[in-house]
Amino acid sequence: MSSDVLPLLTKALGETIYMVAFSMIIATAIGIPLGVLLHVTDRGQILENRSFGQILGAIVNALRSIPFVILMVAIIPFTRFLVGTAIGTTAAMVPLVIASIPFIGRQVETSLKEVPYGLVEAALSMGATPVQIISRVLLPESMPSIVSQLTTVAIALVGESAMAGAIGGGGLGDLAIRYGYQRFRPDVMLATVIVLIVLVQFVQFAGNYISSRLNKK
Repeated sequence: MSSDVLPLLTKALGETIYMVAFSMIIATAIGIPLGVLLHVTDRGQILENRSFGQILGAIVNALRSIPFVILMVAIIPFTRFLVGTAIGTTAAMVPLVIASIPFIGRQVETSLKEVPYGLVEAALSMGATPVQIISRVLLPESMPSIVSQLTTVAIALVGESAMAGAIGGGGLGDLAIRYGYQRFRPDVMLATVIVLIVLVQFVQFAGNYISSRLNKK
């Protein structure tokens, strides 16, 4: 790899980390409450509401079924309205967040279902409110699993951020297309792939470490 590529690679990596990190923060802040809502309104749960849960679940499933490439293009007017442009790393975060929220919601719901219902019943017998059960029983008990699920989402976001780069989102995907593919630079393509692999390995390692630290079993 020639020396002129290293600054470009460093800049692209920074843009990818920026997109993934901030998209994860925003999507997690919305996705975890969404997952909790999906769980507690399900049949037999503390805030059972079958009609609401089914409608919310249908909306989540509909959003999850849209391929990311189509989503990026479909919401360009919304992205432009929200951030003033449809090109660049900040603009790419809009579809990344929208794509991640329903994914995180379902993953969190799955993690909450793993919590033994006996713990919830014990809390109810002691007079705990639904908010207390969520904050002191469901979330703490499922947190190792939630972190593992969020790690999976973060890795998926790395791939989607590279896809966003292909249509002007910046980052490693943009570098691979503009400097690797269009300029016939296989060394740039190879370097981009290696950096993406290393980034994914780091995210997986960090997620596994945090999950194991939170696991009290």
